[in-house]
Amino acid sequence: MDFEVRAVRADEWAAVKELRLEALRDEAAPIAFLETYEAAFGKPDSFWRDRAAGASHGTSARQFVAVADDGRWLGTVVALVEEAGTDDIFGWSIEERQAQIVGVYVRPEARGGRVTSELFSAACAWAYSLEGLGRVRLHFHQDNARAEGFYRKFGFVRTGRAVPKPDDPSEVEYEMVLDKV
Repeated sequence: MDFEVRAVRADEWAAVKELRLEALRDEAAPIAFLETYEAAFGKPDSFWRDRAAGASHGTSARQFVAVADDGRWLGTVVALVEEAGTDDIFGWSIEERQAQIVGVYVRPEARGGRVTSELFSAACAWAYSLEGLGRVRLHFHQDNARAEGFYRKFGFVRTGRAVPKPDDPSEVEYEMVLDKV
């Protein structure tokens, strides 16, 4: 399967929305995302326009997509910059400038090949190109062994930190990091 990995464009908000809604309908969504389909579906088009525009350029967020030769989007990943001295989505203090990988989704027919690794390569390369940023991190649900397996293979390692899942404190999200080499 031939594809290219690139940053989203600001005018592609409808495709950003469509792929996100598809991801939230995936069978793994309850353990892969902190957002529900219903919550995302209810957001106005202006939200999706702003989201695509904000992730298309700049130095605070970047969304990458894998686009097949026929124009179909095969997958996506988002890198968000977290600044030292701020708090993350779990309320933990950020100690160093870093990127957080979120919104990872690859369509079922594109899983198991190069798509995910090339999306991650693009996101990490972008993050490491930013001044003063030497670490990329992510979180995965305790029951998402498939995701953890890929992250380990890519080079991420567990930090030993775990946080309760916001909507169910009996479940945890584990942190993994990849330091710039």
